[in-house]
Amino acid sequence: MTRSRHERLLLAVAFSLTAGAAYPHGDVAPQPVNTDALPDVGEEWLTENPYRDMGEEVWKSAIDIGASGFNQNCARCHGLGAISGGLAPDLRFLEAEEYGDEWFVERFRLGYTQNGTTKMPAFGELLGQKAAWAIRTYIETRPDDAAIEERSDELKEIRDHLASGEVDTEAVVARLTEIAAEIETLSGAPVADSIAARAAEKLTADPTGFHAAAEILTVGLSAAH
Repeated sequence: MTRSRHERLLLAVAFSLTAGAAYPHGDVAPQPVNTDALPDVGEEWLTENPYRDMGEEVWKSAIDIGASGFNQNCARCHGLGAISGGLAPDLRFLEAEEYGDEWFVERFRLGYTQNGTTKMPAFGELLGQKAAWAIRTYIETRPDDAAIEERSDELKEIRDHLASGEVDTEAVVARLTEIAAEIETLSGAPVADSIAARAAEKLTADPTGFHAAAEILTVGLSAAH
């Protein structure tokens, strides 16, 4: 990450923290997150995301579990796909490094109150550390939505081609993989969990899964708008 990008990310977080502080969370009760599929990380709270370096299988499980936890507990304020509307911090800009982890886990555990108003409830005791780091993994791997928008026309063409059922699977997977490699995260995490990557993974696992891959692209493109 270059210094200029580093500074932009810090400024974006700092701005969103001040601009979003006026948004109260309300009385929505935190929803439990099933983290049974994730390795235990101990009782003492860590300061760095342990699932970032536990291998691809754990990493993917953390993303999926984190997506569920985020959508149930965080999306109301921080936006679907972690794309903030400006009233709460855009967590995608939070660095995928120890500094960003420390900020995230402190807010997750203790919540945030301003002038007697709860802006964010404390999730730590209710959801636990495994859920915290799963949600963190999901957030930091969100793709740059602008990068997806730039490639939306080609992704739509690929989707329609897949829906036709007449597909050179190897060629499509190769192109989706190339597109996925071009899509970055805003957190600085090295790999983005993009719809191109998901569709390529689906076709690799099931070379006849054209319609399932097309659906991944359809849903993802709709969410990007």
